[in-house]
This record gives sequence, structure tokens and C-alpha cells, in this order.
Amino acid sequence: MTDVKLAANEYIKADSNLLRGTIEEGLQNHITGALYDDDTQLSKFHGFYQQDDRDLRGERKAQKLEPLHSFMLRARVPGGVCTSQQWLDIDKIASSLTMNQSIRLTTRQTFQYHGILKRNLKPLIQALDLSSLDSIAACGDVNRNVMCNPNPVESSLHQETYEWSKQLSEQLLPRTNAYAEIWLDGEKVRGHEEEPMYGKTYLPRKFKIAVAVPPHNDVDVYTNCLGFIAISENGKLIGFNVTVGGGMGATHGDKSTYPRLADDLGFIKLADTIAVAREVITTQRDWGNRVDRKLARIKYTVQKHGIEKFRDEVAKRSGVTIEPPRTIKFTTRGDRFGWVKGTDNKWHLTLYIECGRIKDVPGKEVQTCFREIAKVHQGDFRMTSNQNMIVANVAEADKAAIEGIARKYGVLGERLTPLREHSIACVSLPTCALGMAEAERYFPEFTDKVDSLLTKHGISDQPIVMRMTGCPNGCARPYAAEIGLVGKGPGRYNLYLGAAFDGTRLSKMVRENINEAEIMDELDGRFERFALNRQTQENFGDFLVRTQEVKAVLSSARDFHD
Repeated sequence: MTDVKLAANEYIKADSNLLRGTIEEGLQNHITGALYDDDTQLSKFHGFYQQDDRDLRGERKAQKLEPLHSFMLRARVPGGVCTSQQWLDIDKIASSLTMNQSIRLTTRQTFQYHGILKRNLKPLIQALDLSSLDSIAACGDVNRNVMCNPNPVESSLHQETYEWSKQLSEQLLPRTNAYAEIWLDGEKVRGHEEEPMYGKTYLPRKFKIAVAVPPHNDVDVYTNCLGFIAISENGKLIGFNVTVGGGMGATHGDKSTYPRLADDLGFIKLADTIAVAREVITTQRDWGNRVDRKLARIKYTVQKHGIEKFRDEVAKRSGVTIEPPRTIKFTTRGDRFGWVKGTDNKWHLTLYIECGRIKDVPGKEVQTCFREIAKVHQGDFRMTSNQNMIVANVAEADKAAIEGIARKYGVLGERLTPLREHSIACVSLPTCALGMAEAERYFPEFTDKVDSLLTKHGISDQPIVMRMTGCPNGCARPYAAEIGLVGKGPGRYNLYLGAAFDGTRLSKMVRENINEAEIMDELDGRFERFALNRQTQENFGDFLVRTQEVKAVLSSARDFHD
């Protein structure tokens, strides 16, 4: 540690005995449904956040009760792939050990549970372990779930990139035995224990990795701390373009904070992938800001030092020659819905999941649908970073049965507009402690209203990337959306416009703290002008920048705030 006063979390990590803290003691305290304060920071490294139902806060306070504490647990599922049996286990755990009994697909290509009571945390994690799943490092100041383009068309290329995403996830895990000791009743370490890569204070903030396969940018690779863009020749993976320094998230009113798209570090050969990833992480470990957590993400480190200096440091530490990046082009960011046939002659069915919430509602029994499919499906399931699900590797003989189940439970057959297919939202209220405005609960209704405007102007067939978050932390990546809504207060949002459809340009705030009527008014006029003056195959965000309705935002703090 240093004589400079560091952020509070740095002392919590340093004194935690490599992430153990007093979590075990807190689990045994039955007087409260909460953990001890410092442990609520350490628990993130184990994959879960402490939350409470904010809808009930006032009522419980009036009854002189503590908030209804519960926990949100996020699993580590590299590339979002799980087997049919694992999905059945995931579903069973939700039904038996969570209060709302549902499953939420996340924008980090995994699933999470909400409403876990403290007494159910350990049984739930043990049940995941029995299914060869875990939540190690799904949150916290470490590398989190590694995303990988699902790419159901190029099957062999997907398999190669998926294997790399798994390797990255495994190689970059913390090495502390704390998770096994606390949750799996593992043998306690006696004597000295080390974290060879992370050190005892781990990273200054969270760290996110994505692997993309052009021309599909489904994983929003440039919004990640570290990105690997697959470079192939004749359908064979030969290496990666590496990107560094992306990240969403900002603080309202604080111009020192901003979202940022990653810079190109360069091209590397496959054999150098893990070494470069490790040394990007160690450079961030040593250079990142440990005084102000708001400025601790790697995006600020790259912005401060510049990509050339950062590249030189990674090359020196890894001993890898980093070549100039290869030419790539992205064309899409959305999922490919319906049936798609892969190069291996297997079929893949991508199903739309509203806001990623897997639960049964009248007319659309999503949870039952996937449970029944898992009972007969011989392939795997692939969660996408757009909160949807791919029933993957379906044999021709099983296609009709799986489609029949999806139609029976209302998950397949509904016509989706292009806007809805390209839209995502975070959870926000009532469980997220940071939520300032609604997101998941309000977004379907809001999308209907925007779709009505598009229909009014005859452009309902236009795909537009639209995203909503309840706060500025950017979990649904709104700053990289052509239309981004960022919660400012109850019923009020900041409106961002003009990002590139392919995810290579950020949006710009055009109005602050406005309500639904004002948002619709802002969109109405722009949709009208777009319908009348767009060029052939021009995307909405590109039109706004070309006509100078919105200033182009590339990646820098100056661009974002000017």
C-alpha cells in the first residue's frame, strides 16, 4: 500500500485475507438478512450483490423492519454456452432457491438470479457446482465473464473462438481458495497463499473481455476493457486484432467520467493470446487509479497514458511482437432470429427474450418453454449479449419438435419489429441499488410507443439499435446505441443519439432530464426528417451525424462532453 489515501475498497481488499473477509461469520448471523458492510464489497468477487426490494422500503420502514435484503447472483459462463442438463439445473435452482423463481439473461452473455435470501446463498452455489457451474469472479475487481460471438453460421470458427474465450476465462481467474472454502466446504489453506497475477488488492475496478467474429459485432467488442477480434483465412482462425480501453459508465454531472470506445492495440498470433491478455491486466493492475474509483477503469488508464505507451508496456511485459491491426469490417450487432443453418449442417434457433427475463406470463410461458426444450434437446444453449437465447446444434430430425414446443408456449411466432430485435434494457428498479429510473419494467411499453412513431413515418422496417438503463453506469451499453436512454430520475431520462449501427461510434446527449412526452417529441421530428432525406441503406445514427443533427463522438472525453 502507499502513503497516499486510497479508495476505501482498496483497504477492504487488502485486509480481506484474499477475499475471505468475514463472509462466513456473516452467513451465520441470522438476526439480519444482510451481510456485514465490508463483505458486501467482497461478495462481488464471489459473484453476487446485496440488494433489497426498493418498492417495499417505505412500508418496511414504517413497520420498523430492516429492508427486505436479498442477493443477485451472476454466473460465470464463458461464451454463454451451457448444456441442456445444465439448463434444467439452472431452472430448478431458480424455482427452488429464489423468491421470484425467474432467470435473467444478462448483457454479459450469462444468467443471473434475483431474490436470493441469505440462507439460500450457499445451497444455491453448491447446486451450481454440482452442475459444473460457478459464480467465481462474475463480479468484483477482476476479469468477469468472457463474452464470445455466438455466430451460429460459421460453426467451426465459432468453436475455435469459443475455446479461446474459455481459456481466457480460466487463465484469468483469481487463484485464492476463498470461494471453495466458503461455499463448497473445501479444505482451508494453511500457511501462505498468493495471487500471482492480481496481487492481494486485485484490480482497481472491474475488467471485461469480449471475443468478436466479424462481420458480426454482437458482443459490442469496442465497449469492453479488452477485445479480441477474430482474424481468419479460409475459415481458419489465425490470430486476433486486440482492442484496449473501452468501457461504458459515467456519473451524472461529473465531466471527468465518460464512456469510451477501445483503441486498436494491434494484431497478435493465436499463441500469444493468453500472454497479451495477462499483461494487459497486469499493466492495468499497476497503472490504474486506486485513489478515485470513478476513474479506475482501464479506459481512463489508456486515455491518460495513450495507446502507444500502453502498447509498448504490454509488448515489453509479454515479450510479444504486436503487429499493426488487420483490416476488418463489422456490419451487424443484432442476433439472427429464427432458424439458421450452420456450416456443419446443424440448425440453430434464436429466440427473442423480452429484456432477457425468463419467466412464465399469460400467453408467453418462456420458462416452461426452455424447460421442455431442454428435456429433448441434444445440443446446447447459447445465451447472447443481447439477452436472447439460441437453441444450438439441433439435428434435422429434432427441428420440428423443438419448433413445436417454442410455438406452443408462445415464444416463437410473434412478429418482432426490427427496433425490438435490436433493443435491450438493464434491470434497474426495484432491485438495483443504483437505479434512478425504470428500465426493464418500462422498456417494453416504451418500445411500443417508439415503434408507433416509426410506423407513422413509414420506416418501421428500419433496424435501429435502442437501449435503456436506469442509471448512468451503462450496463445495457446505451452510449453505444443509436437511441440511448439513461435514467436521471423517476420517469426522466437523458437522451443520447447518433451512435454507429455497427458499434464503432458513441452517441451524443441531445437532451437532459426529459420525460416520455419530450423524448417522443425529439424522436418524432428526427424520424420524419430521416424518412424524407435518408440515403440508400443509411442507418439512423449515420443520418443524424451526416446531417449534423448530432456531432460525431468517437472515443475521447472531449468528444463526449463537447
